[in-house]
Amino acid sequence: MSKTATVQSPGMETPEPSETPREPWGISVEQAAQTFGADLGRGLDSKAAAEKLSRTGPNKLDEAEQVSPLWLFLAQFRNPLLIILIGGAVISGYTGHWVDAIAIGVIVLVNAIISFLQEHRAAQSLAALREMAAPHAFVRRDGDWIDIPAADIVPGDILRFKAGDILAADIRFSEAHRLQVDEAALTGESEPVDKHTLAITGEDVALADRLNMGFMSTKVVNGTGQGVVTATGMATEVGHIAGLMASAKEPKTPLQERIENLSRILIGAALSVVAIVIGIGVMQGMDLTEMLNTGISLSVAAIPEGLPTVVTIVLTLGSQRMAGNNALARRLSAVETLGTTSVICSDKTGTLTQNQMQVMRIWAGGKTWTVTGEGFDPTGDFLGEDGTVADTAGNEDLQQMLRVSAYCNDAELITVDGRYTIQGNPTEGALVVAAQKVGITRQGLKDSKIDTLQTFPFDSTRKMMSLHVRLSDGNKYLVAKGAPDVILARAKEVRIDGQNVPLTDERRAEIEAVIDAFGSDALRTLAVAYRQAEEGTIDPENPEQDIVLLGIHGIMDPPRPEVKEAVADATSAGIRTVMITGDHAITAKSIAEQIGIKTRDDQTVHTGAELDRMDDDELERVVVNAAVFARVSPEHKLRIVSALQRNGEVAAMTGDGVNDAPALRTADIGVAMGITGTSVAKDSAALVLLDDNFSTIVQAVREGRRIYDNLLKFVRQALTANVAEVSTILFAFILMGADPLMPLTPLMILWVNLVSDGIPALALGFEESEDDIMERQPRPRDEDIFAGGLKERIVLRGLAVGGVTFWVFQTALARDAELQTAQTMAFVTIMFAQIWHVFDARTTTTLFRRSPFGNPKLLMAIGLSLVLSAGAIYTPFGNFVLGTAPLPLGVLLGCAFVAAIPTFALSGLKEVFGFRFI
Repeated sequence: MSKTATVQSPGMETPEPSETPREPWGISVEQAAQTFGADLGRGLDSKAAAEKLSRTGPNKLDEAEQVSPLWLFLAQFRNPLLIILIGGAVISGYTGHWVDAIAIGVIVLVNAIISFLQEHRAAQSLAALREMAAPHAFVRRDGDWIDIPAADIVPGDILRFKAGDILAADIRFSEAHRLQVDEAALTGESEPVDKHTLAITGEDVALADRLNMGFMSTKVVNGTGQGVVTATGMATEVGHIAGLMASAKEPKTPLQERIENLSRILIGAALSVVAIVIGIGVMQGMDLTEMLNTGISLSVAAIPEGLPTVVTIVLTLGSQRMAGNNALARRLSAVETLGTTSVICSDKTGTLTQNQMQVMRIWAGGKTWTVTGEGFDPTGDFLGEDGTVADTAGNEDLQQMLRVSAYCNDAELITVDGRYTIQGNPTEGALVVAAQKVGITRQGLKDSKIDTLQTFPFDSTRKMMSLHVRLSDGNKYLVAKGAPDVILARAKEVRIDGQNVPLTDERRAEIEAVIDAFGSDALRTLAVAYRQAEEGTIDPENPEQDIVLLGIHGIMDPPRPEVKEAVADATSAGIRTVMITGDHAITAKSIAEQIGIKTRDDQTVHTGAELDRMDDDELERVVVNAAVFARVSPEHKLRIVSALQRNGEVAAMTGDGVNDAPALRTADIGVAMGITGTSVAKDSAALVLLDDNFSTIVQAVREGRRIYDNLLKFVRQALTANVAEVSTILFAFILMGADPLMPLTPLMILWVNLVSDGIPALALGFEESEDDIMERQPRPRDEDIFAGGLKERIVLRGLAVGGVTFWVFQTALARDAELQTAQTMAFVTIMFAQIWHVFDARTTTTLFRRSPFGNPKLLMAIGLSLVLSAGAIYTPFGNFVLGTAPLPLGVLLGCAFVAAIPTFALSGLKEVFGFRFI
């Protein structure tokens, strides 16, 4: 429990009623019943329950507003790029260019369909929360226990439950018999929580410390009980989370923001060019229809029609690679966002740790042992205090302690699908595994004819469990395990070097120092003891008297072996890792120090109680140096993520429980656990880790950066083609006088954008990552897509290609070529220019420094592009649709040679002089 929370023992006075309402966990059961109008003996009468139901409403969560598929599909046409193309298609149809209109319309429709399919995954988070709720419950009404729909429960009802039930509302327990509740999904606690009925007093009692309360949608895993319903529906803790989820807005991803900015730039450029052309046309007295045709050609040339489609395809290819590495992208935008991530807010249990409790150290017989091994795998060694492997078979003190640990235990070590797992309490399972590492098994102990005569079970008041057993030799013993302070208080002797020796004050202080040392290393401690006990010598109310201490276990859920390296990799990539957990601060801090999240004294550790005392401005200042947030609530997680985002960070958030869902939705990228994660967490996240492993996130970051690099390569390739097409037409319009001829038709431009240039550009998505990709700092959230000189390279190379293409067109006309032939030569020139350029777009250096054979798919795409383009030039159908004319082979090769000049000349200048903007 938190430091400020205390439990009233039965003998303590209960709090006096006051004018200020107290929280239900801070008052006695009787006061809670009075507060909520409950009758512990009879329950509510039916009439009172019906009146309450009409006031409070049904015990269920609010329905999520559904978006119709039709509306979602129509919303895709709000894309500014598609609006421009729709306008071009309409004008083409109006002027009688039906082939152009149909072709542009098909492109618009394909883009809209792909975007619709991508987004047609409506969030099912609230639906998943409703599925977690209990459909029925046993309540006491009119003095009888009856089964009613969970939706009919009201505050003040008396609810009864047993192991396996899901709690149907928030409850103040009035009875608890060996009651344990799994609250991991709600609080982040990795183990079932022992519950009691005593009042808890103190301030800032965290949700996980309200041990006399039960919460809607959590599962009873052991024992029985009943309680007073204190909240229903949206007033419950899980309802509060549902409310946070409903108000949490998914932010636009950095890629979406950059694409939107790019769209605005392209639209502005297209409209500006069209305005210039029309202005010149009006001054030169051109025909209105000709100006419209020219405007259509320019708008088609200025807009990369395939950009939305290619972005989707490249992200899909990246998501497939991620899935092969155990990271499943539920939303394609998540694929790239990871590459921009600057901070990862990670849950502890199961993500940074193994989610398998393990005995790490043992004190027995006056010696301390370090236990090696991983998780529930029963292989490992015991290391002595000198760090070498010890002979455990020769140490009877250790052997006896482990025998008692294994037998005084309800857990079983089993294998499922070839993997070891624990059936039962994970902490007890850790003791079974430790014993099996020295050859002691529970089954072996049972086979040795040990009989259990009596069981004294664990409960949250006693904090111990013990068994009265008879060995095969007839001797009878009481064997016990429990909290060290409780065991020590009842111990008179301690086992040292095979002898039971008095537990003097000096020895007690030494043992307490061991317990403190274990605790400072975030080890959960458990003591083991025994005494010889014949029948008639055991007090059933207090059986553990005059016991002999055998030893102390130090238990923890250890870090995953690969996590430390993964955190270091993230740090070298400029990504900060912050632990956000529902666990205790001491445990969280220790794990953070072990794996490299907290490496400096100025990196701070904060608790949820501290966050409650901070306003948002102070939290923004705190998160800059925070390494750990412990004992936090769902609202705290939401505030932490929002504070990081306000500081300009691109925040990834990991989680597995219902309590993580609001933060998962609000983060730039929510990452849910695929194995231990609840359906609510998975539905709220953009990425699901199939192996629940933090290192998988770091691998996904690498993939996200590779994808963004490749998208930039595509943008460079596509926009260079657009600038080349626009400049070719502008050169003709400006330099050919009052009656200019168009070097390229709109369908030729579409062909270049989608086929001869588009297919090879798409293959850039298969480029492997650069060697230094994980050594770069994360891109600033507001970084322009044209950063790093990309804009200059696009404009310069596009103008060069456009100039060469117009020169070829003008030269052909000057030599009395037919217009159709001259346009075909211009078409071939710009097509080959883009094919040469694609080899240079593969790298930020020059094409001379990268093998042209490094991307086989690019070579295949170029081959396909050339074959299709040959069909466009040398088949009657291609001639009819595109307006091309067959070219002699020599002319074709001449155009291909001239087309290579811009790329090789500019790349040569960059190679020799190192110009950044070329």
